[in-house]
Amino acid sequence: MNLFPPRSVILAPMAGVTDFAFREICAELGADGTVTEMVSAKALCYGDKKTASLLRRNKAVRCGVQIFGCEPEFMARGAQLALELSGCDYVDINMGCPMPKIVNNGEGSALMKDPVLAGRIVRAVCDAVNVPVTVKTRKGWDKSHVNVVELAKIVQDNGAAAIAVHGRTKTMLYSGAADWDSIAQVKQAVSIPVIANGDVISPEAALRCLNWTGADGLMVGRAAFGDPWLFQQIRAALDGEPVPELPPLARRMEVALRQMELAQADKGEHIACLEARKQLAWYLRGIRFSNYYKQQISQIKTMEDVCRVIGGIQRDLE
Repeated sequence: MNLFPPRSVILAPMAGVTDFAFREICAELGADGTVTEMVSAKALCYGDKKTASLLRRNKAVRCGVQIFGCEPEFMARGAQLALELSGCDYVDINMGCPMPKIVNNGEGSALMKDPVLAGRIVRAVCDAVNVPVTVKTRKGWDKSHVNVVELAKIVQDNGAAAIAVHGRTKTMLYSGAADWDSIAQVKQAVSIPVIANGDVISPEAALRCLNWTGADGLMVGRAAFGDPWLFQQIRAALDGEPVPELPPLARRMEVALRQMELAQADKGEHIACLEARKQLAWYLRGIRFSNYYKQQISQIKTMEDVCRVIGGIQRDLE
């Protein structure tokens, strides 16, 4: 089953970044799909309310719920609970997170070291839910253990409906260049849709990546921080249309304010304002003379502060 139309451009799940508000903005500005921040299957099974609060879905586009864990029985039950809480269109299994607190528990990209267990997890989740199940992974653990083709075949054989491949190893984290060759090899080895992830940072890069890998779609990660317009720019490039210019800063700040307001409605003023500090700073990447306002952003505590700072940016930096 194809979850997305061919050549779809999807916002990657990123912990601490792709909350409901940011996903909503990206969907409005051209993303063909979104995925929630990853949530612990075991925490869901134990009724953790903070974990459940991360599962609000975006309704305008296909939205997946991403779970992580390493025990098939918890992953199966966690997937069921995640769907009940979110109503999402599919379940995505995280096999790519490189962070120590995840991999040290045998979760995330640590599952690449045990493809048989990874297959058992996929099978357990597929048997437990009645929606498609996908996998997001990396090309391998390190340069001596690049086994994404083997993993892709195993998850396909156990029922996965698609696989997204980040062309870096776990040990690379987010450094170096993404290896698009490894993604092309996966595409040649499996029949399920393959989504290319890594260094999709511009419309031109997106076009090169799709042509290079032969992938069925693209996943955009860190390049979208503060730049949700990247999705409509990539779509134009893929469709052979003129790539729209980035809107003026004043317009970008209007969108930033809308994102903060959505976050406030979703998680309350205090948390939204704390998180606005990094989100607003991202919107100012590459803007001359922005350091003064970045200092103000780091002190934001209320939505009144957000409005004041954004108003100053629009007045002084346009």
